[in-house]
Amino acid sequence: MAADQEALDRVVALRHERNVGKQIAAPAQSLVETNQLLRAARAPKPRGMDAGKTEVRIVADDRENAGGVIAALRELPGVDVEVRRLPCGDFLVGDQFTVERKTLRDFASSIIDGRVFRQASAIGRNPRRGVLVLEGSSADLHSVGVQREALQGALICVSVFLGMSVLRAHDPAETARLIVYLGRQAKAYAHGSHPRPGYRPKGRRARQLFLLQGLPRVGPERAARLLDHFGSVQAVATASAVDLATIDGIGESIAARIRWALGAADTADNPEKSEWSS
Repeated sequence: MAADQEALDRVVALRHERNVGKQIAAPAQSLVETNQLLRAARAPKPRGMDAGKTEVRIVADDRENAGGVIAALRELPGVDVEVRRLPCGDFLVGDQFTVERKTLRDFASSIIDGRVFRQASAIGRNPRRGVLVLEGSSADLHSVGVQREALQGALICVSVFLGMSVLRAHDPAETARLIVYLGRQAKAYAHGSHPRPGYRPKGRRARQLFLLQGLPRVGPERAARLLDHFGSVQAVATASAVDLATIDGIGESIAARIRWALGAADTADNPEKSEWSS
């Protein structure tokens, strides 16, 4: 906020000088400066990972100091980095993940000497989930001399049989961002904040209809009738089965299913289950 205000103040001052007819020593240079200040003032505020709202604790192996990822991690907001020797893996993300980082060249050479399989096996024996980050571009593999089939076979072994998730990054900076994304999403999942993919309605009525269509046997038309009649999702949720059954297209059977879905977690006699199991 302070940087944005300072930029705006300087732009206003420059414009004021022009408006009152004062001469600027170097017009071309001042115009460039004005444009730069305007861009700085209009730059979007940090969002998502850059906002630094969620602190992520990362332990990095001291042998990764030369790789550039530790330095990149320290530049990111809301990241606490500790460097020490790790028994396996290159980075620990909270208490959940062990991350092994390999450039594509190193990955290819570790296939030849079998190192990647030993490392993946060691990571698989510890309680944290293993993640392999492959860093670089396909051009890095051209001079290594490892066939594509060997690379694919190693990826199948590491991911499918040894249970490591595989992520791709372009450079050390992107690897650092991936590690931080991983830590922040792990915290979000731990607090029950699961992403809901697919259609995202806008506007109150659209969201209300979207919620109502999650009820058993309720599609767009029935959702609209329920909302028009009761006026809100809350009113639908508190309506009795008798009241629900009066809506055109609902009836007693669907009303019973809606009440079951909206009832307490320990409500027995699922109407859907009993119908299909009979």
